[in-house]
Amino acid sequence: MKKKKLLALLFVLQIIVVKLLSFFPEFTERWYSNGIYPYLSGVSRNVFGLFGFSIGDIIYGIAIFMGLRWLWQRRKTWRQAYKYNLVTMVATLSIIYFLFNALWAFNYHRVPLYKKMNIEKKYTLAELTSFTKKLIVKTNALQVSITKNDSTKVVVPYNVSKIYNQSVIAYGSLSKQFPDFKYEHASIKSSLFSVPLSYMGFGGYLNPFTNEAQVNSKLPLYNLPTTTCHEMAHQIGYANESEANFIGFMASVKSNDPYFQYSGYSFALKYCMRNITKFDKKTAKNLAPLINKGILGNFEESEQFNKKYQSFVESIFKYIYDNYLKMNRQKDGLETYSKFVGLMVNYYSDKEL
Repeated sequence: MKKKKLLALLFVLQIIVVKLLSFFPEFTERWYSNGIYPYLSGVSRNVFGLFGFSIGDIIYGIAIFMGLRWLWQRRKTWRQAYKYNLVTMVATLSIIYFLFNALWAFNYHRVPLYKKMNIEKKYTLAELTSFTKKLIVKTNALQVSITKNDSTKVVVPYNVSKIYNQSVIAYGSLSKQFPDFKYEHASIKSSLFSVPLSYMGFGGYLNPFTNEAQVNSKLPLYNLPTTTCHEMAHQIGYANESEANFIGFMASVKSNDPYFQYSGYSFALKYCMRNITKFDKKTAKNLAPLINKGILGNFEESEQFNKKYQSFVESIFKYIYDNYLKMNRQKDGLETYSKFVGLMVNYYSDKEL
């Protein structure tokens, strides 16, 4: 019991330490994100990458089972032994919280990417509209080059395994220009929970304990390259969702593969159109006819996928995840994902797409 009490007290201490670290991003950047973390994550990906299936998902499954089993066994003891039960729960949380932060989550407190790359985040409607027009031209051209007409949606001819392999190659191309985004020791898995993830509304996740990139393999294939590259960005230490979106986009479009490029550009286009709609629905309505019907067909494919798996479960888990992000220095919650639009607009303001 004494050990459990000590672990419970350490849980409070850990929360204080993590909070303090958030005030020193340069320290975290140097000593953790570019110091300890590359070695820890390298070991994890080397070990768990040997397996063709998701070890992290299995661990989660066992942990959930054991937790429910413990609650069931202790169900009649809460009146007499509530102190013991609470201490046990907090002590367990303390261990999980330590591993969560030490193995990956300290990256939430590193120097923001926009500061490292000297990119502005704010933009005007005019700047967003100008960028989106360029994005439409680029995406239209790719769609036509792949399908040979402007009305047919893009169908990716690869299986999931090839997409994972091509994603590693895409990061190789990206790292030639941006060494900080170098990716080594591949550990990319189709999540065993792909169906539940679909109902939850998630395209994938990083397992912070095994450093496996868990991808929802049920997604439309044209989405899969950029989604995979997004999860790989988390693996190399970029915890912020907008940063992972930005890096995932760049990895996709830096690829020599046209299907990856199309995945990246169509992904960015969808987000830009959504943001323009929030600014001014009339502007979005005027831009929509400029987009090829084939691209709209792919967007409709995504909509049908979302409708197929739509349920109350998604609302519950998105509420939970929204608050999780807010607790981890992403004050906009789920809206953080769309913040990468600002990074794109400003980064490409004086560059060709």
